[in-house]
Amino acid sequence: MLVATKRKSLLSVLALGTIFVLYTLHQPYSKELQIPWLGQKHESTEFSSSHLPTANNTYIDWSRVPQRNPVHSIKALPTGCPKAIPLIQYVFPLESPNAKSTRLKRLQAVKKSFEHTWNGYKQHAWMKDEVSPISGGSRNSFGGWAATLVDSLDTLWIMGLEKEFKQAVSGVREIDFSRSTSDGINIFETTIRYLGGFLSAYDLSREEILLVKARELGEMLYHAFDTPNRMPKTPCAIEGNPQEAGSSTLVAEIGSLSLEFTRLSQLSEDPKFYDAIERITELFASQQNKTQLPGMWPMVVNAQKGDFSEGTAFTLGAMSDSLYEYLPKQYLLLGGLSDIYRSLYENSMNTAMRHSFFRPMNQQNLDILVSSSISALGGISQRDNQGQHLVCFVGGMVGMGAKIFERDDLLTARKLTDGCIWAYESMPSGIMPETFYAIPCGDQCQWNETLWRQRVWERHGGDDINAEAHIKEKRLQPGFIDISDPRYMLRPEAIESVFIMYRITGDPVYQEKAWSMFQAIEKHSQTDIAHAALEDVTVSEPPKADKMESFWPAETLKYFYLIFSNPDVISLDDYVL
Repeated sequence: MLVATKRKSLLSVLALGTIFVLYTLHQPYSKELQIPWLGQKHESTEFSSSHLPTANNTYIDWSRVPQRNPVHSIKALPTGCPKAIPLIQYVFPLESPNAKSTRLKRLQAVKKSFEHTWNGYKQHAWMKDEVSPISGGSRNSFGGWAATLVDSLDTLWIMGLEKEFKQAVSGVREIDFSRSTSDGINIFETTIRYLGGFLSAYDLSREEILLVKARELGEMLYHAFDTPNRMPKTPCAIEGNPQEAGSSTLVAEIGSLSLEFTRLSQLSEDPKFYDAIERITELFASQQNKTQLPGMWPMVVNAQKGDFSEGTAFTLGAMSDSLYEYLPKQYLLLGGLSDIYRSLYENSMNTAMRHSFFRPMNQQNLDILVSSSISALGGISQRDNQGQHLVCFVGGMVGMGAKIFERDDLLTARKLTDGCIWAYESMPSGIMPETFYAIPCGDQCQWNETLWRQRVWERHGGDDINAEAHIKEKRLQPGFIDISDPRYMLRPEAIESVFIMYRITGDPVYQEKAWSMFQAIEKHSQTDIAHAALEDVTVSEPPKADKMESFWPAETLKYFYLIFSNPDVISLDDYVL
């Protein structure tokens, strides 16, 4: 996720979660830009199934469809003079000719990788959600609305691929949100991949069709909030039937809509989208200190009852990640005019630092940190000492928080980022696995071979098979006691934090680490068609899977490109990541 603010002109850019999203704050939505009426006009203010698509009336303008549970009082966007937010980015000196030459060669290598992926998508899966990078087929995993195309629009623009960008924008015009390949709409995925994709590309290019599509999609997604307590139902059929929010909702799904909905309100000058997510934020705030782990929220919440406090499992990783990631970015997007997001972030990080972060014992005796999940009940909490690739965004987030909120957390941010780099460098493939388990240090953190082998033996049941057999079977590297998921899904979180820490600190070691990461991923994932996820990074030649998610070109390659770009390109003081 990225939120950036240009200090003098109030230009802002947002990159969201699995999506890098760029938002411009100083230009509101044009009142002359009208959303075309795609269906039959309905003057009635009462709900009727006649408002919905029929065989003879496929298209629908969701802004004209009345809701069963209408809002009677809408909260406006904060107004006033934006607060002064401390500068974030390191002041880079003039680079030497040799350094520039090396950087530009690496930049072009990343761009070439993106072009290979994009050409494979165009040839084999144009207007589909994903290309199958081995078989050459296609998938529609997210509604069939060209997820890879929409998600990658801002990357095309940033890399200067003008012809490809224009062709993609022409494709956007063909997207029909009245038809879906899915039985229900995943509100979270649709918001971050599609709505975020449209808004970011619009803010960069000012192509009006992108804002038209964003508003069209936003109006449809708004109907997911048509529940008795205005909490969104996800997944949602959006077919006009009475609905309630779920009683078991992933906290990331309900807590990761704020950036896109807020930006849509800013551009459209319609506060209803901001009002929708602000109701959720207020519930998070009122219950933050009432959970089993005060300061953090459980992974699963009861949105139907508006109860965000029950549950005993907590994490900054999978199923919760972007909830926390969005808090400082939302503060920036609103110009610091809503302190609630600062409070939510600082309270949650204070808890995470006490309960989630741990130093893993490692053969190099590196002073690094890993963020793990926690179980908590009745005032007693316990870490599971699991590392996740998904949670690698935390280093960059904590680094940004340290700068904008003037917190003494920058060293913690470095250690978290370095923990993910360690996981990359430890694997034979040079790539971090999805999940692993490590040994937390006690009072001393010197490498202890005997203790490592003992913990491996205990982890795998303490049976008669000795630790060496488990190490060989699981291909465990020193310091790792289990690798529960050895895959690599082309994820962006680690390079995201490496990029942010480079821009914050100016330390060239992060560029070197990024280059090693890129070379390993490029070597092992490239196919004749595009790039493929990897089944097992614990071997030197990982087998490939016939899968490439949209975040590979939309986010992973974008961060690799930006770390080798001139620091003025998407500067952290012009944009917020």
